[in-house]
Amino acid sequence: MGNAPTLSERADELEHRQMQELGERIVGKSLIYNLADGDRSLGDNAFGGRMLMGEDPRLPAMPDRPTLLDFFRCRFDAFALTHLLQSANLAQKNGLSDRMVLACLLHDIAVAGFIRTDHGYWGAQMIEPYVDEEVAWAIRAHQALRFFPDESVGYAYPENYRRMFGDDYQPEPYVVAAYEEARRHRWYMSARIICVNDLYSFDPDVHVEIDQFEDVIGREFRQPEEGLGNDNTTASHLWRTIRWPANAL
Repeated sequence: MGNAPTLSERADELEHRQMQELGERIVGKSLIYNLADGDRSLGDNAFGGRMLMGEDPRLPAMPDRPTLLDFFRCRFDAFALTHLLQSANLAQKNGLSDRMVLACLLHDIAVAGFIRTDHGYWGAQMIEPYVDEEVAWAIRAHQALRFFPDESVGYAYPENYRRMFGDDYQPEPYVVAAYEEARRHRWYMSARIICVNDLYSFDPDVHVEIDQFEDVIGREFRQPEEGLGNDNTTASHLWRTIRWPANAL
């Protein structure tokens, strides 16, 4: 009886099998992907053969003119999506306007589909060409505001932040500066409303589908006819990156 393959050998076998399924194309990973693993390189297979470009057969197929709903259904992380849907559902139950319900639905869109770091800034940039200026500003500002309580609206520092970051965590100076600037802004309360409806725990008995917000999206999100990523705006490159995350260049 032969020796069982090692973990490394099994990983190599899986990688080889995946390459065969991809037509021997190599999946490239960006530097920032590898940095998250403490690896400051483009990986061993960087430009070592035919690279995967365009549609990734491992991911759900997207239409030629993808809509926001297509990205929700085909690209976004399921756990983060649940967070967005339950937050928007709470905002709707609290009687907020369609504009603010959309802001709550999209407030962590960067976490769900792109990147965690500075997610408020990335999320605002992703949607800026397609929503009211107030919505984009509020999503950008909520990143800083969530670290600071506001008793006037019943917002306390989240307990799970203490668990995640420790009792001694202090936000970076740029976050403090952004908070102080937001406090003086005319749309401060719009960003704060996102924080109030930003659920930090999920109710397993509450099931929310994106279809519930289809009308809100239709009224408040300016879906480009060409499709997100095809419309040549300042955000198009972000949507293309999410659609084709393994493109070599």
